[in-house]
This record gives sequence, structure tokens and C-alpha cells, in this order.
Amino acid sequence: MTTPRSVAIVGGGVIGLCCAYYLMQDGWQVTVVERGNRDHDACSLGNAGMIVPSHFVPLAAPGMVSYGLKAMLSPESPFYIRPRLNADLIRWGLLFCKTANAAHVDAAAPVLAAMNLASRASYENLAQTLKDGNFFGLTRRGLLMLCKDKTVLEHEATLIPRAKQLGMDAQLLNPEETAKADPAIQMDVAGSVYFPLDCHLNPSRFVQSLTAELERGGAKILWNSPVTGFSTDDGKIQCIHTTQEDVEAQEIVIAAGSWSAETVSALGLRMPMQAGKGYSITVDAPAQLPELCSILTEARVAVTPMGSTLRFAGTMEVTGLDLSINQRRVYGILKSIPQYFPAFQAQDFSSEPVWSGLRPCSPDGLPYIGRSARFSNLSIAAGHAMMGLSLAPITGRLISQVLANQKPEIDLSLLHPDRYA
Repeated sequence: MTTPRSVAIVGGGVIGLCCAYYLMQDGWQVTVVERGNRDHDACSLGNAGMIVPSHFVPLAAPGMVSYGLKAMLSPESPFYIRPRLNADLIRWGLLFCKTANAAHVDAAAPVLAAMNLASRASYENLAQTLKDGNFFGLTRRGLLMLCKDKTVLEHEATLIPRAKQLGMDAQLLNPEETAKADPAIQMDVAGSVYFPLDCHLNPSRFVQSLTAELERGGAKILWNSPVTGFSTDDGKIQCIHTTQEDVEAQEIVIAAGSWSAETVSALGLRMPMQAGKGYSITVDAPAQLPELCSILTEARVAVTPMGSTLRFAGTMEVTGLDLSINQRRVYGILKSIPQYFPAFQAQDFSSEPVWSGLRPCSPDGLPYIGRSARFSNLSIAAGHAMMGLSLAPITGRLISQVLANQKPEIDLSLLHPDRYA
């Protein structure tokens, strides 16, 4: 009888769980090492829950540097970098500036589009094949990019030909057509761009479903087990040391979200990454409940119906591994909502708790996926920024293909984890 191949995955967020799921499906004996407890509040849980083929432009894009500098002047803006003398932050910033150009967007867009479309197909499959079925509420009604300003709407419309070229429909809608697309909510907008292929789901329920599926399949999940170090020999990782126990496996996958760079630094690896903090507020009894998810484009706020609740999520604060809540930034989210949805008022959110999470951001806006050259049994799956949930299933599939020494279904050359080494 053949001994099962063994793999240890550091990180029990949605990326790590998807890697674990597809590796288990491929016959691997899986151990997940998670720093938090069973109810750990990873960045996976409180996010906007969107699957977004429409988001094929990476974070590092033309105009983002100037936008970021202007946004830093306002304490309520959607984007902020806390100035500090930190070598990693300075290096990340310089790399971001170098990458934020049209050539990079042209190269990255087909990869992000292909990954998002593949993930969407995987979510449809998971809704049918997981024992819990569509417990996570996959909803395929599309996404509206809602614009207050006609100039902003015109800019968003310039992406429509590129979207169609990449294999997805996109439609420019005037105010009347926008209202007809989602009559369940009153809107005050100049128009929108509609992406029919985008979807949404409940991320917390998806994580619950995956965790249950892994445990039913015999995977071992070590909770409350921060990694403290590694033992290496002859170009391989021999053992992962945690606060609870040592873990040995033939293959190691680092999928620790915003803590991934810190984790691999113990192995002498350099993987530029900054944590981008975001907030969300979930309203249990909203004044109105839209049927589609949407982006309040100028405010950079995501809006997602989840069952009978409505979630608003936004901001990108680069402040280190810091989960504290900046109320001025939260207020910036809340005050923008009535500008697009007049049925809402500020007091609608006064009693709702604020959630914060850390998105792992690479300097070029692309994830790190693949084998590292430093250790023959080390692979990375991290750095997905705002698209961790959207890209999780395809990331898991790609990692399973990498570990099986198969040709990945998507070209990983732009995503190589050693690209800044």
C-alpha cells in the first residue's frame, strides 16, 4: 500500500483552506497550521464576499501613486499609508511606483481575468459538490460599478472593450437602466457599468463549509499554532515549529495572508508585502436590500447583500500588522453611503459593530503563487490583496497542480514568488 503524500499548509484563511481542499481531493495527507483559534477572524471572514472577473486591473496601475498622495491628505479618504521609517515599507513603495504603469496593467490583466473566471467556475462547482451545498449563498446576478460623477462614469466605461476582449460582458447603463437592473434599492447616480459575470457570497459561511469538508475528509487542522521557526537541511524544509507541536511533511505551502512575508523571512526569503487594512459594517435590518452587489466607485466602497443583511466594506490603510480601528476612516465609508443610496442615513449604522481585516498586498498587485527556488519543497500562495476570496479556489487548484508537477492551467510566470528575491 502506497503511503499518502503529506503536505503542511501554514495559514487557515480562505487561501490556505482552498489549497488544503484541492490537495486533499488530489490524494494528499493534509495538515493545516493556523495561528488563530477555530473561530479565528481571518481577513477571509468580514470582507465584501465578491467574486470579481471585472477586477482585472491590478492595484499597481497608472494614476494610483498620485491618487494615493492626494488621498493621504484627508483623514477620511479611502486610501492611506501611515508614514514611518521602515525599510520594508520604503522598498515596497519604491517597487509599487516602479510597477504602476500601463505596460504592467496590459501584462497583468489577462492573468487576473483568467484566474477570476476560473475561480468563478470553481465556486459554481463547489456549490454543487460540497456536502453543505450552497450553504455559502453563491449568488450570480452581477455587479454594478455605481458612479456619481459623469467623468468617472466615462472613465469606467473605457474598460468595457478590454473586458469584452478578456472574455466577459460589460454594459454601460444610464440612471434609468441602473435603477431597472436593481429595483430593490433607490439610487442617486449618474449611471453605472454592469458586469453580469460577477458574483457574491457569504465568506464566513464559505470558510465554515471548507473547514467542515476538510475535517470530514481526514485533514488535520492545528488551531492556536503560530509558527515559531523551521528546521532545514539539504535544501529542504524538514520541520515546522509551532507553539503547540512540530509538524513534518514532504511539502510545505505558506498561505499565511498578511503574515506570509514575516513567516518566510525566517527562511531567509524576501517577499515584499504590506498589510492593507480594510473595514466592514454589516447591517442586520437595512432600510433597503439590493439584489446585486455594487461598488460605490468614487468612495471605493463595496456593497454586498448577504441573506437578509447588507455589508458595506472599504478603505485601504497601509499601517503594518495593526487591526486597530480608525473611526475617521470608518466615518468616511459611512458618510458616502447616503450619497448613493438616499434611503440610508448615518444613524442606520450607529449601533453596528465595525470589523477590520488585513489584506496582503504585493508591490505589483499580483499574488505570489508557485514554488520557491530556495527550498525544493516550499511553495507560496499569498499576496492576493482585495481579491483573496475571489481568487481562492483557482489558487488552490494551481498549488495542487504545482505540487503534482503538472503544468499549471494558468501561466504563473508573472506570479513567481521569487520575482523580488
